[in-house]
Amino acid sequence: MEVKQIFVHGAGAMGSGIAQVAATSGYRVTCMDISNKALDLARQSIAGSTVKLLEKEILTSEQAARVEKINFVLTLETAREAQLVIEAVSENPDLKLNIFRELDLHTRPETILASNTSSISITQIASATGRPEKVIGMHFMNPVPLMRLVEVIRSPQTADQTTRTVVEVCQVLGKEPIEVNDAPGFVSNRILCPMINEAIYALQENVGTDEAIDAVMTLGMNHPLGPLALADLIGLDVVLSILRILQRDLDEHKYRPADLLVEKVNAGQLGRKTGRGFYEY
Repeated sequence: MEVKQIFVHGAGAMGSGIAQVAATSGYRVTCMDISNKALDLARQSIAGSTVKLLEKEILTSEQAARVEKINFVLTLETAREAQLVIEAVSENPDLKLNIFRELDLHTRPETILASNTSSISITQIASATGRPEKVIGMHFMNPVPLMRLVEVIRSPQTADQTTRTVVEVCQVLGKEPIEVNDAPGFVSNRILCPMINEAIYALQENVGTDEAIDAVMTLGMNHPLGPLALADLIGLDVVLSILRILQRDLDEHKYRPADLLVEKVNAGQLGRKTGRGFYEY
């Protein structure tokens, strides 16, 4: 099946980034959210990002102009026109399962349903549909227009043709698709989030300041961003959600979230999106 039209469900940082990259890569794109405010912010974010990429000559003027054709909607009505739907809402299992039930009803049977989940089981998500062979994970990295990786997650029921189609789409998007099997946290967050959690423990135990901990990892390990600054970029609520899934599904003690992380989330200090996390923005 050739993918010509992509429907993105969710207009937050990830959804808007996916819609932007899909549009500049030549796909017809619809971006849906239940909030007009979210759609307005997505339009602004996409416009600003596109201008920067154009100025840096990462995009041509022809590619940049394509984002103006993104169709922003509040309902699922036009999802039926798409060959690929990518869900990119918050990391909430119940929410995602409800969305996939709706997508199963509002799309054609041959349409591929993909989730941008960073930790939730693709097998579980697929169980909410009548087409588990057409359900797959497409875990993009933030910020989507700049990061090359897409972690392509297949469940035991995902069809080979579904995987091939999604890999081809990723390549058209200019990404590097890496196939992994369905497991808690997949590869990326099973490795990344425990590292971030250990950095938070080090801060909590006064091993070093936040700046010192991040500097050791950027200067000594050549990481482009320290783990605490990275947590702020991801969102501390998202990091906590992933750790709780790893804790529940893999090991109660090994993946126990640091108390300081829980405290910050409870206080609404979620990182860049709230203006304060381990740093102030």
